Amino acid sequence: MNRIINKISFVVRFMALFTVATGLLVVVSALLSGRYQRIQESVLLRTLGASRQQVVRILLVEYAALGVLAAVVGIGLALIAAWCLARYVFHTPFTPELGTLVIATLMVPGVTVLVGFLMSRGVLNQSPLTILRTEV
Repeated sequence: MNRIINKISFVVRFMALFTVATGLLVVVSALLSGRYQRIQESVLLRTLGASRQQVVRILLVEYAALGVLAAVVGIGLALIAAWCLARYVFHTPFTPELGTLVIATLMVPGVTVLVGFLMSRGVLNQSPLTILRTEV
């Protein structure tokens, strides 16, 4: 019986790792697809008088909000799924591990901000005049 539970635990952990990797790829692709829009926004803000620091703070808030939203939705769905598995499949009481939830809640926004800034390299280096000329 213990071997079966260990195998199930391994499969669940593998699927969790696979899901996290897939989620990271989705975040990277979403940030890459919005890169041109961020360049346009950055140029527009700097044209209107915003400093580079202000644009960086705006990007930080945007990425942090995206990360917090991803963490809340992901953790919420994971808790619901784990509760359903514990109750209806394994017929055991569900007790979430709070330490893991706190770590995930802090790490997801952190990783999102890090990946967001890595994907946004060069956004602030675009010349406003060059971008505005290409729009016409």
